[in-house]
Amino acid sequence: MAITDFRRHLGAAICALTAVACAVSPAGAQAPDQFYAGRTINLIVPSNPGGAYDISARLVGRHLGRHIAGQPSVVVQNQSGGAAGIVLANRLGNTTETNGTLIAGMLRSVPQFAIMGDPNARFDPVKLEWLGSISSFATDAYVLVANADGKLRSVEDLKKPGVKIHLGSNRSGSTNLTFALMLKEVYRYNVEIVRGFPGAADIMLALQRGEVDGTLIDMSAILAGQKDLWSAGKLKVVIQFARTKPLLPHLPDAAIGRDLLTDANDRALVEFAELPFFMGFPFVAPAGTEPARLAALRKGFDAMVADTAFKEDAAKISFPLSPIDAAAVKKLVEQTAATPREVVERFKKLLD
Repeated sequence: MAITDFRRHLGAAICALTAVACAVSPAGAQAPDQFYAGRTINLIVPSNPGGAYDISARLVGRHLGRHIAGQPSVVVQNQSGGAAGIVLANRLGNTTETNGTLIAGMLRSVPQFAIMGDPNARFDPVKLEWLGSISSFATDAYVLVANADGKLRSVEDLKKPGVKIHLGSNRSGSTNLTFALMLKEVYRYNVEIVRGFPGAADIMLALQRGEVDGTLIDMSAILAGQKDLWSAGKLKVVIQFARTKPLLPHLPDAAIGRDLLTDANDRALVEFAELPFFMGFPFVAPAGTEPARLAALRKGFDAMVADTAFKEDAAKISFPLSPIDAAAVKKLVEQTAATPREVVERFKKLLD
């Protein structure tokens, strides 16, 4: 064979091999705008309708699709029941649903369960593909709230001998149960915990009926879901957590949780418990999500939180925004994972 013929055949073979490689490599996959055009993204939220996580997911669901290449529709699906947050996180950490059409609103406390070594948590929170959070709690607080005319009106009411304050909570894994346990075991207040409510809306209804004396909930959820009660002065905030200073203008006088403690070890425990709040309402894609589509999701999320229509919608439902991006959420998860083991073990024992 002549040298020129050999070179011609070699060149043709190289081109054919390159075409095959491109066809099977990620670089040869559909561009995000082509892939997402006409498709639906399922946004799963592990809570009942009416609570803060549901409200945040539906806010994102109304706007995110417009900012993703190809403008897919976004459908919010509620997944409730016992340990729903951990079940969802396990799915995200171990699924093959990585084509970019599955995302979730993560319960902020769930990564801690994996970090603590909970046997039911079979995922690595550091390896999940975080999109960002619509709140860093800069304009929010996690509060102990009661009826304004009930028997719980101040911190002193939690210390009265012979008087039990009943606090409503969800099931294991819920933040309101975690903080109710801390009020009982770390703060040593006279509280009894009423467990098993399906969601925050159910607890707030029980609170209005006088079936429980108080509960723990995001201030944003009160302003968004219980606005009439708050505006009418029917609710009283006793303690504000995840704050180093009062939340203004809403809570100028309510006690700050960490400031009520004098023991350094107790305070370290509470500060560990508060860490997830600083990524208040995080959104996440499964581990291993296709890189180009993950980049499109993150770019869309960042564009969404900067969009005027999104901000106006949040203001309309009184949802306080203080967004952070994917890198900031991952940093908080890594910081949580680096907590001294003795603090983690004490926190784990508290929840047992």
